[in-house]
Amino acid sequence: MRGRLPNRLMTGTAIAAAALLVAGCGGQARGMPPAIEHAPQATADALPAAPAAPAAPLAGLDTRVQQAAADAAASGAAIHLAVLDRSTGQRVSSRADTAFPIASVVKVFIADDLLHESDGPLSAADRKALDVMLRASDDGAAQTFWNRNGQSAIIERIVARYGLAGTTPPYNNAKWDVTTSTANDLVTYYDKLLNGAGGLPREQADVIITNLGQHTPTGVDGYPQRFGIPDGLSGEPVAVKQGWFCCWNGGNQLHVSTGTIGVDHRYVMAIGALDPTDEAAARENITQAVRTVFPGGKI
Repeated sequence: MRGRLPNRLMTGTAIAAAALLVAGCGGQARGMPPAIEHAPQATADALPAAPAAPAAPLAGLDTRVQQAAADAAASGAAIHLAVLDRSTGQRVSSRADTAFPIASVVKVFIADDLLHESDGPLSAADRKALDVMLRASDDGAAQTFWNRNGQSAIIERIVARYGLAGTTPPYNNAKWDVTTSTANDLVTYYDKLLNGAGGLPREQADVIITNLGQHTPTGVDGYPQRFGIPDGLSGEPVAVKQGWFCCWNGGNQLHVSTGTIGVDHRYVMAIGALDPTDEAAARENITQAVRTVFPGGKI
């Protein structure tokens, strides 16, 4: 359910620094989950290693990232953005160490912890719930796994395994959706998920990446979830987890788009946008920011 949370003082320096909105995450189940379907883009390969033959860093990437941030600021919005080229090590960012609530993106952490801590293969029911949680952003599945596996202890384990210095459990232990992180931490997470440095075995990491590559156009709650990376990079296969909130501090919108880009997952990207416009405009604005970074919808 996408509802509204009352304004409140959010403790913790990371949340205060971000001065962000929070309220109701997509998507709480309403009736039966949607049928799992592939996104229109080609599906990225499951889990190849980082590209074997390093190419030259993308020319002008830093300039385009700064332009995207400036354009957002001119419209009254603020973005947190990081891009990593896993082949060359090039990392470009803007406000990437400022923490913000990551909404449904935390479902990737929940899935990672579930797979890592499980004693053997998941049950058929848990695997089905995990698939819908990652592809269609099912809040009900996330809440079940969150409660069962220790709530904030999930985030603490992820932080320890992946070395995420800017990631903090939610100020309200029961509310997974107000976990905070940074664009740099999210990019680091995906990089270590792909290369195994976070401790998740390859076959389990493949479960996550394959599901993210098959994200549905809308969430369980009917909210469009192709904003940001999917529509902004329509010419590339992507594997993404999205998050969204409304409303906080005057009705602002938060949209978060994270994941991998390319058949070889060469690039990982995380972008969070705080926008005072309505939902549709906010989705378009974060998508335009991605298009500014990657003109033409391709790398």
